Amino acid sequence: MFPLSERQAQDIVDKMMKDIPYNINIMNEQGIIIGSGERERVGTIHQGAVQALETGKMIEVWQDRHYEKKGTNEPIVIHHELVGVIGISGNPDEVRPFCNIVKTTVSLLIEQRISLEHLAHEANRKKSVLEMLLNHQGAYTQKIKKEAAQYHIDLLLKTSAVYIKHLPSDPAHLAELSNIFMKHPSFRMEEGSYLILMQNQEPTAKLLEPLVRSHPDVLIAISRQEHSIADVYMQAKSAMNVVLALRLPVQIVSFAEVEFLVKLSQTNLTNTISLVSKLEDTGDLLDTLRSFINHNGSVSFTADELNIHRNTLQYRLKRIHTLTGKDPRNLLQLFELTHGLLALYQ
Repeated sequence: MFPLSERQAQDIVDKMMKDIPYNINIMNEQGIIIGSGERERVGTIHQGAVQALETGKMIEVWQDRHYEKKGTNEPIVIHHELVGVIGISGNPDEVRPFCNIVKTTVSLLIEQRISLEHLAHEANRKKSVLEMLLNHQGAYTQKIKKEAAQYHIDLLLKTSAVYIKHLPSDPAHLAELSNIFMKHPSFRMEEGSYLILMQNQEPTAKLLEPLVRSHPDVLIAISRQEHSIADVYMQAKSAMNVVLALRLPVQIVSFAEVEFLVKLSQTNLTNTISLVSKLEDTGDLLDTLRSFINHNGSVSFTADELNIHRNTLQYRLKRIHTLTGKDPRNLLQLFELTHGLLALYQ
């Protein structure tokens, strides 16, 4: 059953009556008026609609009666199921064409709603399967394997996870992305972020190079190939966190390249996160620290990238020292600040 609510029915009536000079009634599957140009009739039984539902055919009333007025009553059929009736008051010969127009409009709106609900249901189901895979530990059961197979995931094969951030949602880019998203199971994680599961031996980085060339802001993290979906997801997500924490000057990073930094970020050495968090209200100092790390402590290269004078850079480095108690110009203390940045993104 695909019921219309009273609000939906009344909205349709109000909009259609702006263009149609006759009263319109919409009845539900029981013949009760749920939308009408004559609001006082809402909630009452429409006898013509009851007949239309019983016969499955248009019922035309040629005389006004106590509980109904002359006009046409056309059943609404969706997927071979009677879901309601459209009624228009007036001479049947005059209102019959309008009845067909309103019926078509209502049918399209109901079918659109059914389609949207189906898409939402499928999206929720797909999300549930992914959550099940990401939270699962140990051997996969036959039930889980069957659920995953519906999304072309073979849990007997090793998988690598590709985590993508800052992907434009502009439909104009969908065609170039279809080569990736149509060939491999993919999941939307959040706005602009996607997870792709790859189970073949095709070089992952090579496949993603066109995407990187087209979108200079896109960031991609790639896991190793493992049997556990949960493990490869955590590898890709952790590698992405390293890129975001340190603003590494790369678009594609593999877990293998930053594994030490991932493990470092997960190690509770000291309370360095509280040190770096003191810089969060001063974005220029965080950017300065990241640039200084990425340029191996080079004052010249850091000043050039930030487009500031060397003296300005020295002032910022001193401010970082003052706020955190750690001097970024000291190698060991810079290492502590690096750990704090990484921990901040866990």
